[in-house]
Amino acid sequence: MNFKDRYGPWALIAGASEGTGRAFAQHIAEQGLNCVLIARRTAPLNELATELRRDYGIECVTASVDLSAANALTQITAAVGDREVGLFINNAGADTTNTHFLDRPIEEWIEQANRNVSTVIRNCHHFGQQMRQRKRGGIILVGSGSCYSGASYMAVYSGTKAFDLCFGEGLWAELKPHGVDVLNLILGRTDTPALRATLAKNKLPIPDDLASPDEVAKVGLAQLPHGPIHNWGQTEDEAGYAPNSPAMRRARILAIDAATKDIFGG
Repeated sequence: MNFKDRYGPWALIAGASEGTGRAFAQHIAEQGLNCVLIARRTAPLNELATELRRDYGIECVTASVDLSAANALTQITAAVGDREVGLFINNAGADTTNTHFLDRPIEEWIEQANRNVSTVIRNCHHFGQQMRQRKRGGIILVGSGSCYSGASYMAVYSGTKAFDLCFGEGLWAELKPHGVDVLNLILGRTDTPALRATLAKNKLPIPDDLASPDEVAKVGLAQLPHGPIHNWGQTEDEAGYAPNSPAMRRARILAIDAATKDIFGG
């Protein structure tokens, strides 16, 4: 199948208003998929939707949703309606707190956990069931290299990204036999408005080695059939900043999956 047949007719992009989310939407629209664009800010979503309709002739739906809210999925499914979502991209969840865990109110960390964990698994459960039934589709969980280690300024963030990594690996093993692709796209430093704002706040220069959102989206979509992991800037057999390579993790996932099938009688 070509891209549109495999992942269409609609793509849902959470965190679509800027940066890599916006780039994903542009590349997906170029492939002919209609888009449901989700983020908190309405104005940039509507601007992007107008651009995609004009440049690619696709249909586009936008919805302002706080992905940390308990009813985020309800709002998303209301926006989707009866449209058939064949591709879900979770691009939301940048860490803009940049403080020690004990120095901020617990409510802020709960919001981050809701956005990066609870809403992610709710979306994957809802749209993953539909993809499994159709025996086609794709899910991209945009992650961060912080998933491989905790750090004092991102205890909650790295913890949620580690969860997403393991969750995505398990989902890949579960949905692979049903023709549904799952990819953890693990990024390093990427030139996004969120990163630029953090650097400006701390009066730091912009590094010259940042990844481009356009290239990130292009590579992520190309790697989707080859999950469960792609570490940005690294090869399949290279560990780099991770404890082990994607190839080694894939082999381990399949071995554990086979063992658990024996245990649970799957």
